[in-house]
Amino acid sequence: MGDHPPECQLPVVDDLTEVDDGLLVYESEALAGAESELRPMQMGAEQHAARLDRALVDLVPEFSRSYLQQLLAQGLVSVNGKPVLKASARVKAGDQVVLEMRPTLQSQAFRPEPMAIDVVYEDAHLLVVNKPSGLVVHPAPGNWSGTLLNGLLARDEKAQLVPRAGIVHRLDKDTSGLMVVARDRVTMDALVALIAARKVQRQYLALAHGSWTGAKARTVDAPIGRDPRNRLRMAVVDLAIHAGKSARTDIRCLDAVNGGCWVQCTLHTGRTHQIRVHMASLKHPLVGDSLYGGAPVEHMQRQALHAYRLAFTHPMTGEALEFHVPLPDDMQQVLSLWGLGYNAP
Repeated sequence: MGDHPPECQLPVVDDLTEVDDGLLVYESEALAGAESELRPMQMGAEQHAARLDRALVDLVPEFSRSYLQQLLAQGLVSVNGKPVLKASARVKAGDQVVLEMRPTLQSQAFRPEPMAIDVVYEDAHLLVVNKPSGLVVHPAPGNWSGTLLNGLLARDEKAQLVPRAGIVHRLDKDTSGLMVVARDRVTMDALVALIAARKVQRQYLALAHGSWTGAKARTVDAPIGRDPRNRLRMAVVDLAIHAGKSARTDIRCLDAVNGGCWVQCTLHTGRTHQIRVHMASLKHPLVGDSLYGGAPVEHMQRQALHAYRLAFTHPMTGEALEFHVPLPDDMQQVLSLWGLGYNAP
C-alpha cells in the first residue's frame, strides 16, 4: 500500500478546532501514482437501499469514504451505465456499478516539498516549530500543496510513518507562532492525550481595536458555534438554540492606547477561531481580522495574533518544557507605531 500511514481518527486540537474537522486521509501511494483504474462491481443484498457512498465503502474497503465521495463528485462512478454524482443516491441489489479510480488532489497532497522550517527544539520524539504567518499547516481545499505538512515530510523520512506527519494541533494560516509536532506514533498519541486533557499551555499575544476599559484581566466563558447568519465564520452562540461547544479564554490587557490594545490570551479550550471570536465579542476585534470586524493598519494586513508561548511535560521523558518566540516584525512595527510597550510576562 505504499509508504503512507493508514487513515487516522485521532482528533487534532488547536486554536482552529478541537475535533477532526475536515481532516484529510492518507490514500495509497500506488493509487496516487496511477493514471486510472476501472473497477466493475455488482451491488448485493447487503447494499440494497444503502447510500451509494456507503455501499462503495463496503465493496472497496481499502479506500476511504472521503476519497470515494470525491470520485462521485467528479462523475467517475456509474450505476447501470449512467454517471451518478450524488453520494446520497440509493442503490438496489443487482445494480451494476463501475468505479473509475483516479488520483485526486487530496490523495496527492501528502508529498514531500522542501521548505525552510524554523525548528525551536528537536529531540528523538518531537519537534517544536515557529510557524510564520501565511503558511497553511495542513492540506485542504485551496491549499493542496506548500503546507507545513509537506515541509515536514521532506525534512524527515520518518514523518511519512506518522499520521498527518505528526501534526497534533494547528494554527490558522495567518496566525504565527509555536506548534509541537510528533516524530513517532507513540509520542503523537501521548501529545493528543495531553492536549485533550488541557495539559498543554498555549498563550498568544494579539493587537486589537478599541480602547480597553475596566479590569485588566477578564475571562470569556462563552460557547462557540457556526454563525447562524454567516456560515463562513464562527460566533458566540446560545446552546439552547444553536449547535456549539463550550469555550473559555483568559484575556489580560498588557497595554492600551486610545483606540487600541495589546493583550495576552490563554486558551483553555480550542474551538474554531476561539480567540478571534471571543475578542470580537468584547468589541475588541483583532487588527487585520476582517472576518470578525477588524481592519488592517499600516504594516499589519493579517490578523494580529501570535502564539508566543508553549509549555508542556514531555510525554516520553517527563521533562518540563517551555518555549517562547519573539514577535514577528509586522506586529513589532504596529506596537511601535501605536506606542505600545511589549511587556508580556
